[in-house]
Formats: sequence, structure tokens, C-alpha cells
Amino acid sequence: MAEKFSTLNDFSETQNEYLNLIYEIMESRKYGEKPIAYVHTYGCQQNVADGERIKGMLAKAGFDFEDKPDNADFILFNTCAVREHAEDRVFGNVGALKNIKRRHPRALVALCGCMMEQKHIADRMYKSFPFVGLVFGTHALHQFPELMYRALSTGKRVYVRDNDDLLVHEGLPVKRDGSIKGWLPIMYGCNNFCTYCIVPHVRGRERSRKREIILAEAKEMINAGYKDITLLGQNVNSYGKNLENSVSFAQLLKEIDDIEGDYWLRFMTSHPKDCTRELIDVIADSKHVSKHLHLPFQSGSDRILKLMNRHYDRKKYLDIVNYVKSRIEDVSLTSDVIVGFPGETYEDFKQTLSLIKKVEFTSLFTFIYSPRVGTPAAEMDDPVSAEEKSKWFRELLDVQEEIASRRCSDTVGTVQKVLIEGEKGKDGILNARTSGNIIVETEGSPELIGTFQNVEITKAGNWILKGKIKE
Repeated sequence: MAEKFSTLNDFSETQNEYLNLIYEIMESRKYGEKPIAYVHTYGCQQNVADGERIKGMLAKAGFDFEDKPDNADFILFNTCAVREHAEDRVFGNVGALKNIKRRHPRALVALCGCMMEQKHIADRMYKSFPFVGLVFGTHALHQFPELMYRALSTGKRVYVRDNDDLLVHEGLPVKRDGSIKGWLPIMYGCNNFCTYCIVPHVRGRERSRKREIILAEAKEMINAGYKDITLLGQNVNSYGKNLENSVSFAQLLKEIDDIEGDYWLRFMTSHPKDCTRELIDVIADSKHVSKHLHLPFQSGSDRILKLMNRHYDRKKYLDIVNYVKSRIEDVSLTSDVIVGFPGETYEDFKQTLSLIKKVEFTSLFTFIYSPRVGTPAAEMDDPVSAEEKSKWFRELLDVQEEIASRRCSDTVGTVQKVLIEGEKGKDGILNARTSGNIIVETEGSPELIGTFQNVEITKAGNWILKGKIKE
């Protein structure tokens, strides 16, 4: 089913030549009009960053972009495999493209991303959707021009997956989605193999980008006016372990923080087993790093954490939290939680609730366990019903909602520095965000978008603050 293609260490002249060939093909088909691409990304920020690189290559091949697929010459879904719901949405949306392909038979429909690195998914796509002409996994991103050219020039279906060369491929052009907030990948892959997680199986083993390349890209983004930059990795705390001249994530973060400019610096995702005091001290002493730490704990039960293969226990997690609170004033802590992991009992779940009450998170990303084919957890006994898990889930949401509401109420009357991100509708309300990643709504002119402002908080909801810009 799959063809074999060359593996390149960097985005080479060869791949640039394929972009030129794609341009020639599309120019001959469009009779002087620019070809249109539709790129839709599902899932995490790493997927978004990958999508920006795909758009960069397409832009270099002469494409314009639209936010609907109806008139597109190239349609791409960049997929996510973390949860079943995301996969179901992709299958449904791909099926809906059949009518577009019928009206526009020369349009090339493509799928990429994490879902496509799973053999059973790629096989299903091949059999169920014959109008999909190009499928490639996360490890073939740097070969995208070559693969797209093969599909366009031959009219044959091109399917490529599972070709991980364990390298980092640099030099890909980037077309960023925004001008205020930006994503900066610092590493790819994961070595942790949590028993519920598909990421190491679809993203491969950890590979860190070179420090000097990251610093150069950070400077480029800051000089371009980006105000909120997020460093990305499946586990940023593991950064540098595979580099010849090893450098820790804390050291990298400090070097980026030393770059002059008016910006905030964030990072995700941070694994508790590798969260060091050195890192926390860098955050506390920084000029630009936001006072927000996203530190997934997943479960408050030591028994479940062991089944999850998380490599820390409840005590270690709380020790980290206590040190964070002692060093970073007004820190905003957020986390991920899985409810209903296979074998979890209500007593285990109550341990999760007690940890949430003890830490008092600003917000939580909460999920009912979703089995992923190919992970150890998918083979574990799971006797608790979906109905019971839903009850636990609702109980957790109620606890967190009360905490979030109280934390938001405590900010009323304070003055918060915020970044104005955009307009909310057309009624003069602006959306903003604090360093702690809390949304703030305030009246103001659209000219303020992309600037930092001081806002006095006048009203608090469960998740959103409202305020007035201080003159």
C-alpha cells in the first residue's frame, strides 16, 4: 500500500524543487489564477505548529488559503489520535468531502498527522475513502512536497506512514496562523509511554531541536512582534537529553527569557517526573516567563498512577506544587485529569478530588478515559460502567467549578496586566488574557489588540473575568 521515498536530513533543495513543480502543475490547471488550499488542524498545539509548516510549504508553492473546503484545489485534514471523539469527527468530516470531490474532481484530498501513523486507521481510510489521494504520517512532514507532487503528477494514491528516521528536520517554511500568539516547537516525540497514551506510538521517540536554532527562531518571532510565545514539546522538561552538548530545559528557558523585548513566554506540556527546582527557580526569577504552570497529574491515587506508568506519586506531585507556590507569587496552576481509568475505583477517584481541593487549580482539562488501540491500558479490565464514570466526571466538574469561581472572585478589585488578543463580536468588547492564562473581557478600541494593558477587575464569573482598562 505504501511507496518508499527518500529520507532527507533537512528541507533540502530537492524538496524546494518539488514545490516549484507543484506550482507549475497548479498554474497550468488554474489558468493564471492562484490555487486555493484548505488546511484544517485537529488536536494539540503541536499539531497546529505542524499545520503552520504545511501552510508555509503550500504558500511557497503559490497557494492562497480559504477557511472553507468548497472551492479548494487542495484539502488537508491534519488529524489527532489522542481521543476517540477527535477520530470520529475526522471520519465524519472526510466522508462529507465526497460531494466536493464529485463537483471538483481534480481537487486533491489529503490526510496527515497522528491518526495516520496508526495502521488500522490508515487501512480504514484506504478502503473506505477512495477519493483520498494523499495520506502521510507525522514522520513524513519534511517530505510533504515530494509526496504531494507524486499524487498530483501520477494521479495515483500515495500513502506513507511508519518511516521514523529519528531525526529532526529543520528549515521548513512557516506560515503562522496569528500575529500575536505563536507556537515554537523545541522537541518532538516522547519516551514516557504512559499506558493510556498513544503519543509515543505516533510521534516517535524524543528528539530535541538544537539550542541555537530555537534561539534564532525565538528572536525572529519576538522581532516580528509576537507577544505570547509558547514553547512546545510532548514533555518539554526532557528537552536536551539526546543532544551532543546537553542543555536542560531550565537553561534553554533562561536563555530565551534573556532575549530583549516586550513579550510573554509559556511552555507545555510539563511532566511532573522531570519538573525540577531549577526550572521553578528560572520561572520565579524570569522577566518574560508567565506565572502559569500546566502540570498534568492525571490521578490523585498512587495505585492508579502506577498503573498509568507515570513515574511519580501523589507526595512528589504535591511537593512540586508546594515549592512552586513558595517561589512564584500568585502562580496559576492548571492540569489534566483522566476520570475512569481502567481499574479505578470510587475510592481512587476520591483521592483525585482531594488533590484538586488541596492544590486549588485555576482550571482543569478533564477527560473520561478513552481507550487507544495499541496502548497497554486498552487491554486492561475496565469494569466500571460509562454511566458511573459520567457521574464521577460531573462530581469533579462541580468541585473544580466552585474552586475556579472562588479564585476568580478573589481577583475583583485587583489590577491585572493583560494581553489584548482580539475583539469579542462588534460591540466594543475586547478579549484579553492574563499571565496566568485567565480570560478577561474589557471595553476598548480595536487599536489596542496586540498590546499589553493594565485592567482593573470589576466582575468575576466561573472562568472569565471582566474589567476596565486603567488609563
